[in-house]
Amino acid sequence: MPPSVASYVVDFLKPEMLHIYRQIAGQKNVTPWVLTHKRENAEYFPFPEKRLVVFPKTRLRWWRRLVHKHFIAAPWQIYRWELHHLLLTLVRTDAKLLHIYFGHMALHLLPLIKTFPKPVVVSYHGADAGIDTHKPARLAAMREVFRFATQIQARSNSLANDLIALGCPPEKIHIQRTGIPLNEWHFKPRTPPDDGAWQLIQTCRLIPKKGLDLTLNAFAQIKQTYPKATLTIAGEGPLLAELQQLAQTLNIADSVHFTGFLQQEPLRQLVQSAHLFLHPSRTGTDGNREGVPNSMLEAMASGCPVIATHHGGIPEAITHNHSGLLIEENDQAALTQSIQTLLSNPTQSQTLALNARQTIETTFNRDQNLATLEQTYLQLIKG
Repeated sequence: MPPSVASYVVDFLKPEMLHIYRQIAGQKNVTPWVLTHKRENAEYFPFPEKRLVVFPKTRLRWWRRLVHKHFIAAPWQIYRWELHHLLLTLVRTDAKLLHIYFGHMALHLLPLIKTFPKPVVVSYHGADAGIDTHKPARLAAMREVFRFATQIQARSNSLANDLIALGCPPEKIHIQRTGIPLNEWHFKPRTPPDDGAWQLIQTCRLIPKKGLDLTLNAFAQIKQTYPKATLTIAGEGPLLAELQQLAQTLNIADSVHFTGFLQQEPLRQLVQSAHLFLHPSRTGTDGNREGVPNSMLEAMASGCPVIATHHGGIPEAITHNHSGLLIEENDQAALTQSIQTLLSNPTQSQTLALNARQTIETTFNRDQNLATLEQTYLQLIKG
């Protein structure tokens, strides 16, 4: 029987966390267990119920979060009875290793990290390494996580460097890249439309760091040259109404489609039919940064040319003028010009797309990266 590995994911699983599902559910050389406080979207993320433990959220938990947010500088931590319950569960599941997803959750689980006698892995994904790090109490708690965790995983070298700058010992960091299932995302060469009806897309959460306002403004400029062009924005989030209003203000609402969250099959169909994928990420005012956007990697795997930004771990996936085009953050003029460049140069677009697919096959291959993760687990368990 392969050794048991427990993965702590506070909500299992939000729609945008498909990459985490792939990483946990695909494990074969270890026996995966999931510890969570909320089971969500079970129809989209099936997992054996016998290996899924749900700890109910209590009113005390909500009250504690409220108090710490407004009155106490330090991040809240689990109570003694919660620690006891978690430890008993880890013993019952015979977990040989605990993997805590997202660094901000590790702050709350510090008593468990300090107490659990087996290896503990904490993985950082982007925003969890940048938000509120200017607060002394939060930074001190992060450094305790760095000290007591067995290994700190980062999705990109950029993120790893951020963690080192915050005090993480370099020898504790392991780069664990996300992976795209190549058997699901097939490469399809793009053909320019004869009538100029270009299909542009951006698939992401509708949040500030995704740069969706830049996308809309650039598309408004593109419409002047290609009046039949369309833009599809797939995803959900708090900026929906604001973005819809911006599309109205720019007089492009009839050509912009907001689909909401899409399941994998309709999402693949959307990406496969698109001519260009946009992702002008930028750093949020709260320090929120990308790791490596999964939606961008999926577009690269499918043969859809990508325009993105010099931001976070994106340049580790895209080499400018080789596997995509990169612009600086918040540079709307450069975004517009880059779109014009690729729409008017189909040969260049095809070359970028081919090189991008090769990058996914060699660096962001789900099967290869999952095998690396399992080997890491087994090495840590062996000691």
